[in-house]
Amino acid sequence: MEKLKVGVIGGTGMVGQRFVSLLAEHPWFDLTVIAASGRSAGKTYEQAVGTRWALEVPMPEKAKAIVVKNAVDDMAAIAAEVDLVFSAVDMKTDEIRALEEGYAKLECPVVSNNSAHRWTPDVPMVVPEINPEHLAVIPAQRKRLGTRRGFIAVKSNCSLQSYVPALHPLKDEFGLEKVLVCTYQAISGAGKTFETWPEMADNVIPYIGGEEEKSEQEPMKLWGHVENDRIVNASAPSITAQCLRVPASNGHMAAVFASFAKKPSKEEILARWTAFSGKPQQLALPSAPKQFLHYFEEDNRPQTKLDRNLEGGMAVSVGRLRPDTQYDYKFVCLSHNTLRGAAGGAVLLAELLRAEGWLDK
Repeated sequence: MEKLKVGVIGGTGMVGQRFVSLLAEHPWFDLTVIAASGRSAGKTYEQAVGTRWALEVPMPEKAKAIVVKNAVDDMAAIAAEVDLVFSAVDMKTDEIRALEEGYAKLECPVVSNNSAHRWTPDVPMVVPEINPEHLAVIPAQRKRLGTRRGFIAVKSNCSLQSYVPALHPLKDEFGLEKVLVCTYQAISGAGKTFETWPEMADNVIPYIGGEEEKSEQEPMKLWGHVENDRIVNASAPSITAQCLRVPASNGHMAAVFASFAKKPSKEEILARWTAFSGKPQQLALPSAPKQFLHYFEEDNRPQTKLDRNLEGGMAVSVGRLRPDTQYDYKFVCLSHNTLRGAAGGAVLLAELLRAEGWLDK
């Protein structure tokens, strides 16, 4: 298989760095371009990032000498050079919308980690194991944009990646009606490390701007359906969320409470979690975990430090399933927020797009 040339737009930030680390040696994609703001343009990637490299893995040698381009001013040149861009820019929402549509209109597909287009009705927001059928809306988006090949596809909020996958295989079979979720989110979700955010040491902040709304509303789009060239959101289940920032470097944990129209047994839930797989597993995509959901029998698992990197950080860990006095069941979930939740999830989405022909030239 010939590699596709790809670029990372917003490559100097934490999620951009994660994209660079994942793409430097990817079997299907060739990292060719890194772009950022005018402050970084013209410098090598190593110079542009400087001391701000925030990952636990070293900067890839391949990336160090790449000369950073201007994400806005060099848009046409970038679009002409690559087959696909990954977007992780830090800009105002309307600026991100314009930038991503600009690349798409230059016939360069965009896979975005940003939230700007998550509510655009003809932009698929996809967790590849959950709603790959939403990619069917791409032709309608291309028609609106006036493109032949260009389009935008996005991934959902990082906190959803922990608990929505565990709810998904139960939703239709047992009639998921009501969910309460509390998320405990790592500081890398804010693009920070303990060195850059020392006040988070020995601290918990009970508010993350916009996260509770995303946690309650975005699953409705994931569980929606394509109708009349747009994605129609689901109307159930009802979800209420509370999101806290906790002193962990990576890994979003969720405490989940769920009620069903037809209450399953614990054994039925565990069986569906074990059997759950999706298109990425069927297609053996390079970034796909072999087992998407891992259930831990131990009372003290999953743990952020021990389990966030399971299957390259692309699996979801689940534990402590038990009956609840107010809801039918409660359990705990964990995912790596910059791998499964951000850059890794976007790379997996791009692999699915390629496997299904959406990136054909």
